[in-house]
Amino acid sequence: MRLSAAYLAAMAILSGAIAFAASPVLAQGISGDVIKIGVMNDQTGPYSDNCGPGSVVAARMAISDFGGAVNGKKIELVVADDQNKPDIGVSIALRWLDNEGVDAIVGCSASSIALGVQDVMKSRKKPYLLAGTAASVFTNEKCSPMTTQWAMDTYALPKATVKSLVARGLDTWFFVTVDYSFGKAWQADTTNFIKAGGGEVVGSVLHPLNSSDFSSFLLTAQSSGAKVIALANSGSDFANAMKQAQEFGLTQKQQLAPLGLMINQTHSIGLQPLQNVRLTTPFYWDMTDETRAFAKRYQAAFNGRVPNEAQASTYSAVTHYLKAIAATQTDDGEAVMRQMKTTPIDDFEMKSVSIRADGQVMRPLYGARIKTSAESKYPYDYYEITDTIPAEDAWRPASESTCDLLKTQ
Repeated sequence: MRLSAAYLAAMAILSGAIAFAASPVLAQGISGDVIKIGVMNDQTGPYSDNCGPGSVVAARMAISDFGGAVNGKKIELVVADDQNKPDIGVSIALRWLDNEGVDAIVGCSASSIALGVQDVMKSRKKPYLLAGTAASVFTNEKCSPMTTQWAMDTYALPKATVKSLVARGLDTWFFVTVDYSFGKAWQADTTNFIKAGGGEVVGSVLHPLNSSDFSSFLLTAQSSGAKVIALANSGSDFANAMKQAQEFGLTQKQQLAPLGLMINQTHSIGLQPLQNVRLTTPFYWDMTDETRAFAKRYQAAFNGRVPNEAQASTYSAVTHYLKAIAATQTDDGEAVMRQMKTTPIDDFEMKSVSIRADGQVMRPLYGARIKTSAESKYPYDYYEITDTIPAEDAWRPASESTCDLLKTQ
């Protein structure tokens, strides 16, 4: 895989910084008498609607629900915009950890950024809670003892979608993929499922991040004759691709398969273009009384919008992290991570969910169908949940993983 100049610059920053890392010391109590959590993601760019300010709202809700303190120690939240640039993301992480006393980072950065930040967190032994970053490498070949994966990844989400479509005879696929590690991982994982099901990938195109014009990419996909056009992107890229695909009439003869659709994107695109599209999701706000109650509170705090998958997971990640600090009475990263992995997650969206040694939150996933306009009865009434996928069927099996953390259990 060709590495960008920004990524190489980020690695240069990191390599120099690791040389100055202090020797590990067992922390006692709360360092600096304050628990400081950083939220890092795209605050203003193409992915800002997926996490962005909405994830900050979710983190603040979690802190507020904890009373703003743990065992009498104040909780502080800091926020940074990584601008979708690996060197900026790594620099922020180094500044936060080395100079500003940040104890953990909740990440929803592009995977190219998160890989560099993860190395910082591992070297400093600080928890990295991924709530929206989707590349499956973080619980596979690039796993870290300090990283947990809370929401979704490029292995689990396409698995059920591909199985369903191939079973219906939709067995030739073409990919429109965002050109960086996240999109390429999404395409690679999905391709494996297509081939395993007896399907075939007939072609693919790469598009730059934050594209506004998808005409040439979509026309290439259309001319391929593939039965399925898979959109391996997210954020505004996905919304633009979907809208332009409708304008070109692709959906009249070819099935569009969104691999990372979130409810905020469904809202911005509208039900008409998306009606009856099938997807897999870790969370839907309208599933239970508890999820609806949380969504109502979230709407009051965030301009009437319901939480999407990443934003709900941010709340869960911050809450579980704070519970671990309360139980261990320390913010020492390794001690807190041990506690997080040995204590089941129990909150408004997950019940008795464990965290595997590789950092994977073993939550169930849900198959969903997007409703028609006639079926939708109230704001954000967009999905019909069609089935529940148990965690052991959704996520990469430990037997298939290359993560060393699973081999030492």
